[in-house]
Amino acid sequence: MSEKNSKSDRSGIQVISRAASILRVLKEAQSGMSLGKIAEQVGLPRSTVQRITSALAEENFVISDAQGGGLRLGPELSSLAGAAQYNIVEHCRLLLNEVTQKTGETTDLAAIRGIGMVFLDQVPGTHRLTTVSKVGEAFPLTSTANGKACLAKMDRDEAVKLIRNEWDRNGIKQDLPKFLEQLEEIRKSGLAYDLDEHSSGVSAIGFAFRDWAGDLHAISVPVPSTRFAEQKAIIEKTLYDTSVNIQRTFE
Repeated sequence: MSEKNSKSDRSGIQVISRAASILRVLKEAQSGMSLGKIAEQVGLPRSTVQRITSALAEENFVISDAQGGGLRLGPELSSLAGAAQYNIVEHCRLLLNEVTQKTGETTDLAAIRGIGMVFLDQVPGTHRLTTVSKVGEAFPLTSTANGKACLAKMDRDEAVKLIRNEWDRNGIKQDLPKFLEQLEEIRKSGLAYDLDEHSSGVSAIGFAFRDWAGDLHAISVPVPSTRFAEQKAIIEKTLYDTSVNIQRTFE
């Protein structure tokens, strides 16, 4: 490879890296950001940011904020996110089937979306009495196994913000330090539990993981509480084994 081509390749990789940094900054913004603010966040000259965002705007990856607040993520990224969601469902489908085969219980795949958990896929259990949720249904974070598992994967400040938001919205009064201790136990053990907290008569165990893009997902097994005790050990072992397989995949 010639020196000229080598320099061109390095330059192209650098542009992609810088564009990715800009998109990540905009992802965290609650509203539009000015070029100056973006430049400050990513540590690049304003002229460089303007050149890159102009190229991103041509592909609808960024757009001007309707309220005049600078730039924000564009609709084309939503399309790509939808494709990525489809891929994660396909990727995990076999694992969900294996968990259900080994436990006889329903297995769910969910992702954290904004301020709650959204179900992406489910394999129904083989027992006559099973627990079933609809794909697309949204569940809370602080009273579900999958929600707690995801909170335990977050930075403390980010988790606290979501916890307080959920409790304030629903008028829930709980001991925050005690709940944070529960999250610390989840970090250590790798598994989160819902013991009749979200739905009376239903308990669940789950674990969380990050996909290729760093987004949080969870696999969980809900069980009628009447047989939770007898199923607990096999579900725990199966989920531990599955979490190891998941981590190998996304390393």
